[in-house]
Amino acid sequence: MALKLDNDLIKELGLDALPEQEKQLLLRQIYEKLEMNVGVRLADQMSNEQLDEFEKFVDASDDKGAFSWLETNFPNYKDVVNDEFEKLKAEIRQYAPQMLAVAAQNSQASAPQPQPQYGQSAPGQQPYPYGPAGPVQPQQQPGQYQQAPQGYQTPPQYPQYPSQQPPAGPAQ
Repeated sequence: MALKLDNDLIKELGLDALPEQEKQLLLRQIYEKLEMNVGVRLADQMSNEQLDEFEKFVDASDDKGAFSWLETNFPNYKDVVNDEFEKLKAEIRQYAPQMLAVAAQNSQASAPQPQPQYGQSAPGQQPYPYGPAGPVQPQQQPGQYQQAPQGYQTPPQYPQYPSQQPPAGPAQ
Protein backbone atom coordinates (compact mmCIF):
# COMPACT_ATOMS: atom_id res chain seq x y z
CA MET A 1 0.00 0.00 0.00
CA ALA A 2 1.44 3.35 -1.03
CA LEU A 3 0.99 6.23 1.38
CA LYS A 4 -0.14 9.46 -0.19
CA LEU A 5 0.17 12.71 1.65
CA ASP A 6 -2.12 14.93 -0.40
CA ASN A 7 -5.51 16.68 -0.38
CA ASP A 8 -7.28 13.31 -0.42
CA LEU A 9 -5.71 12.58 2.98
CA ILE A 10 -6.83 16.00 4.26
CA LYS A 11 -10.36 15.21 3.11
CA GLU A 12 -10.20 11.74 4.73
CA LEU A 13 -9.20 13.37 8.01
CA GLY A 14 -12.21 15.71 7.84
CA LEU A 15 -10.08 18.82 7.35
CA ASP A 16 -11.06 19.76 3.81
CA ALA A 17 -12.42 23.11 5.05
CA LEU A 18 -8.95 24.30 6.10
CA PRO A 19 -7.43 27.11 4.04
CA GLU A 20 -4.99 25.86 1.40
CA GLN A 21 -1.93 27.24 3.18
CA GLU A 22 -2.87 25.40 6.39
CA LYS A 23 -3.48 22.18 4.45
CA GLN A 24 0.03 22.34 3.02
CA LEU A 25 1.51 23.06 6.44
CA LEU A 26 -0.40 20.15 7.95
CA LEU A 27 0.80 17.77 5.20
CA ARG A 28 4.39 18.82 5.86
CA GLN A 29 3.92 18.28 9.61
CA ILE A 30 2.35 14.86 8.99
CA TYR A 31 5.34 13.84 6.88
CA GLU A 32 7.85 15.04 9.46
CA LYS A 33 6.01 13.42 12.37
CA LEU A 34 5.60 10.15 10.46
CA GLU A 35 9.27 10.11 9.52
CA MET A 36 10.28 10.72 13.11
CA ASN A 37 7.92 8.10 14.58
CA VAL A 38 9.05 5.46 12.09
CA GLY A 39 12.69 6.35 12.66
CA VAL A 40 12.33 6.02 16.43
CA ARG A 41 10.59 2.65 16.18
CA LEU A 42 13.16 1.24 13.77
CA ALA A 43 16.11 2.66 15.71
CA ASP A 44 14.79 0.93 18.84
CA GLN A 45 15.12 -2.38 16.98
CA MET A 46 18.63 -1.74 15.62
CA SER A 47 21.94 -2.67 17.15
CA ASN A 48 24.62 0.00 17.42
CA GLU A 49 26.36 -1.48 14.37
CA GLN A 50 23.14 -1.36 12.35
CA LEU A 51 22.55 2.25 13.39
CA ASP A 52 26.04 3.16 12.23
CA GLU A 53 25.52 1.41 8.87
CA PHE A 54 22.17 3.08 8.30
CA GLU A 55 23.44 6.52 9.31
CA LYS A 56 26.10 6.31 6.58
CA PHE A 57 23.34 6.18 3.96
CA VAL A 58 21.45 9.01 5.63
CA ASP A 59 24.56 11.19 5.98
CA ALA A 60 25.36 10.63 2.30
CA SER A 61 21.74 11.52 1.36
CA ASP A 62 21.55 8.12 -0.34
CA ASP A 63 17.81 7.43 -0.08
CA LYS A 64 17.96 4.52 -2.52
CA GLY A 65 20.75 2.86 -0.53
CA ALA A 66 18.94 3.52 2.76
CA PHE A 67 15.72 1.92 1.50
CA SER A 68 17.61 -1.03 0.09
CA TRP A 69 19.40 -1.46 3.43
CA LEU A 70 16.07 -1.31 5.28
CA GLU A 71 14.49 -3.91 2.98
CA THR A 72 17.43 -6.24 3.61
CA ASN A 73 17.78 -5.70 7.37
CA PHE A 74 14.16 -4.87 8.32
CA PRO A 75 11.88 -6.45 5.75
CA ASN A 76 8.86 -5.42 7.87
CA TYR A 77 9.73 -1.71 7.84
CA LYS A 78 6.75 -0.97 5.55
CA ASP A 79 4.46 -2.46 8.19
CA VAL A 80 6.01 -0.12 10.75
CA VAL A 81 5.39 2.81 8.39
CA ASN A 82 1.75 1.80 7.88
CA ASP A 83 1.17 1.26 11.62
CA GLU A 84 2.61 4.67 12.48
CA PHE A 85 0.62 6.30 9.67
CA GLU A 86 -2.65 4.87 11.00
CA LYS A 87 -1.80 6.04 14.55
CA LEU A 88 -1.02 9.51 13.29
CA LYS A 89 -4.26 9.72 11.29
CA ALA A 90 -6.26 8.70 14.38
CA GLU A 91 -4.52 11.39 16.42
CA ILE A 92 -5.25 14.06 13.80
CA ARG A 93 -8.91 13.00 13.51
CA GLN A 94 -9.20 13.51 17.26
CA TYR A 95 -8.03 17.14 16.92
CA ALA A 96 -9.81 17.90 13.63
CA PRO A 97 -12.80 19.72 15.18
CA GLN A 98 -10.51 22.03 17.17
CA MET A 99 -8.32 22.69 14.14
CA LEU A 100 -11.37 23.63 12.05
CA ALA A 101 -12.71 25.91 14.80
CA VAL A 102 -9.40 27.75 15.05
CA ALA A 103 -9.20 28.11 11.26
CA ALA A 104 -12.74 29.56 11.23
CA GLN A 105 -11.82 32.05 13.97
CA ASN A 106 -8.73 33.06 12.04
CA SER A 107 -10.69 33.66 8.85
CA GLN A 108 -13.17 35.86 10.76
CA ALA A 109 -10.36 37.76 12.43
CA SER A 110 -8.65 38.40 9.09
CA ALA A 111 -11.84 39.70 7.45
CA PRO A 112 -11.47 43.32 6.33
CA GLN A 113 -12.38 45.78 9.10
CA PRO A 114 -14.09 49.10 8.36
CA GLN A 115 -11.59 51.92 8.09
CA PRO A 116 -11.82 54.67 10.70
CA GLN A 117 -12.86 58.17 9.73
CA TYR A 118 -10.39 61.05 9.96
CA GLY A 119 -9.58 61.76 13.61
CA GLN A 120 -10.79 58.35 14.81
CA SER A 121 -8.82 55.22 15.46
CA ALA A 122 -9.58 51.60 14.71
CA PRO A 123 -10.27 49.34 17.70
CA GLY A 124 -7.02 48.39 19.42
CA GLN A 125 -4.96 51.10 17.68
CA GLN A 126 -3.51 54.21 19.26
CA PRO A 127 -5.24 57.36 18.03
CA TYR A 128 -3.51 59.48 15.43
CA PRO A 129 -1.65 62.07 17.52
CA TYR A 130 -3.01 65.12 15.66
CA GLY A 131 -6.66 65.84 15.04
CA PRO A 132 -8.21 68.76 13.17
CA ALA A 133 -7.90 71.01 16.27
CA GLY A 134 -4.31 70.14 17.25
CA PRO A 135 -2.65 67.43 19.35
CA VAL A 136 -4.91 64.71 20.69
CA GLN A 137 -4.36 63.85 24.35
CA PRO A 138 -4.22 60.16 25.26
CA GLN A 139 -7.25 58.98 27.26
CA GLN A 140 -5.36 56.73 29.62
CA GLN A 141 -3.29 57.87 32.57
CA PRO A 142 0.32 56.80 33.06
CA GLY A 143 0.51 53.36 34.65
CA GLN A 144 -2.90 52.31 33.31
CA TYR A 145 -3.21 49.60 30.70
CA GLN A 146 -5.60 49.76 27.86
CA GLN A 147 -7.96 46.78 27.72
CA ALA A 148 -7.88 44.58 24.65
CA PRO A 149 -10.67 45.38 22.19
CA GLN A 150 -13.78 43.28 22.43
CA GLY A 151 -13.51 40.13 20.33
CA TYR A 152 -9.70 40.03 20.55
CA GLN A 153 -8.39 36.50 20.69
CA THR A 154 -4.92 35.17 21.17
CA PRO A 155 -3.36 33.61 18.08
CA PRO A 156 -4.13 29.90 17.70
CA GLN A 157 -1.47 27.34 18.42
CA TYR A 158 -1.46 24.25 16.24
CA PRO A 159 0.41 21.28 17.57
CA GLN A 160 3.97 21.62 16.34
CA TYR A 161 5.84 18.46 15.64
CA PRO A 162 9.55 18.24 16.32
CA SER A 163 11.73 19.17 13.37
CA GLN A 164 14.23 16.39 14.00
CA GLN A 165 14.43 13.96 11.16
CA PRO A 166 15.84 10.61 12.26
CA PRO A 167 16.31 7.95 9.63
CA ALA A 168 13.08 6.43 8.44
CA GLY A 169 11.80 4.25 5.67
CA PRO A 170 10.05 5.69 2.64
CA ALA A 171 6.46 6.85 3.03
CA GLN A 172 4.96 4.36 0.57
